[in-house]
Amino acid sequence: MALDLRLSQKQTQNMVMTPQLQLAIRLLQLGQLELVEEINQEILVNPMLELSPPSDSAEAAARESLADPKGDQTPDSEQRAGDEFADSAGTGETEVREEFDWESYLGEYSSAPSTQINVGSHENPEETPGFESFVAAKTSLADHLSWQWRFAARSEQDLALGSLVIGNLNDDGYLEATVAEMAAEAGIPEAEMAAVLSRVQELDPPGVAARDLAECLLLQLTRLELRGSLAAEICRLHLGLLEKKDLVGLCRALKATKEEVAEAVEAIRALEPRPGRAYNNTDPVYITPDVYINKIGDEYVISLNEDGLPKLRLSREYRQMLANKQAEGETKKYLSEKLRGATFLIRSLHQRQRTIYRVTEAIFKAQRNFLDHGVEYLKPLILRDIAAELGFHESTISRVTTNKYVYTPQGLFELKYFFDSPISRFQGEALSSESVKNRIRQIIGAEDPKKPLSDQRIVEILRGSNIDIARRTVAKYREMLGLGSSSERRQMY
Repeated sequence: MALDLRLSQKQTQNMVMTPQLQLAIRLLQLGQLELVEEINQEILVNPMLELSPPSDSAEAAARESLADPKGDQTPDSEQRAGDEFADSAGTGETEVREEFDWESYLGEYSSAPSTQINVGSHENPEETPGFESFVAAKTSLADHLSWQWRFAARSEQDLALGSLVIGNLNDDGYLEATVAEMAAEAGIPEAEMAAVLSRVQELDPPGVAARDLAECLLLQLTRLELRGSLAAEICRLHLGLLEKKDLVGLCRALKATKEEVAEAVEAIRALEPRPGRAYNNTDPVYITPDVYINKIGDEYVISLNEDGLPKLRLSREYRQMLANKQAEGETKKYLSEKLRGATFLIRSLHQRQRTIYRVTEAIFKAQRNFLDHGVEYLKPLILRDIAAELGFHESTISRVTTNKYVYTPQGLFELKYFFDSPISRFQGEALSSESVKNRIRQIIGAEDPKKPLSDQRIVEILRGSNIDIARRTVAKYREMLGLGSSSERRQMY
């Protein structure tokens, strides 16, 4: 049977992600700080966008109202006005309106201009010192040790060998390479490399360049002149018993009284198991709430946080070029394209704010008891519930609640925090898993440290409170809360 090659046409429907739709989706899932960065980037690449100066708010609004009186506008009328303006920008044949009141278009969701503090002369802005000039850089562990080693090194080779040791330390200050590996790399005997390591271990902070926890603790005890103490013997031989908090076993192994062992354990507790902790350059994560919820009387008022968001407007000069037909050919095509992009960006920002507002309103309509009483009254909620109420897709709700934070009378929370799986009860409505976690935290916080509660005992307490939960679920929630097991929580004395 011979093969027959043919051409055929087939008509199908496919969903295409247009650049405008991709922009709207990207803006929707950005947080507050990321959104500011995105807007600033768009201003750089689109000449049709510019920032409104502070003086543009009152006087310009008054001038525009006199030039183009329009009375009160509803959101629908504003949307129709924006569509008409976008159509006129796309055709390029009808006259583009000289001024479009974007402040009224955005309404309560418009962004206020950020206040800038200028340092330096206005004539020479390049002389203005940068932010880095006012912030001192934090010293790293490697820099701190290298500075000390430059004074302790006896020769250029000694300086290089010490730098080799310092370069193999991790952020906690522990040595990650063996003496044999470093000696092979430097091409020297292991005994000479070990001598250099011993000298590096004498630097500050105490315990640095240790190969394990026992050596780190012993180095610190040596600085305290406790090398031959009971605490040092525990670190050398019985760290396993100390980790298990086996006081009886330590007394038996050391042939010492409980008081002597307790004193030694207190000395060990005062040591630093991670010498490099103070020099970790972990940058703090700053969270800016996207939404504020304030209680006024008996009602909760939702307001969007727009502090610092750039206030955008269309460039008057370029729009006049299009309106007066001064731009022709490729220039006109370029400006028309940028005008459509700028119009869609401002409209997308407005839609983003409206969507966040509506989703937040729907969430706290269901979580009113949380606002009144706290985490214990948090209700189980899933994305499908909010999506069905607002007529959105679940993916839209997921994007809105990702990296968005809300400040409430109960504290600062991520919007995703309020979507939680249910925990059944023997009688009554189900509880949110977050409320159960909070209950477990309270139970463990109130226990006797010398006789901590087991997971099974916590299950029995929760069941006594009408909460049906399994022991493995309690163990999972306890680990998520960062709480150890009963043996890890038990105090030795």
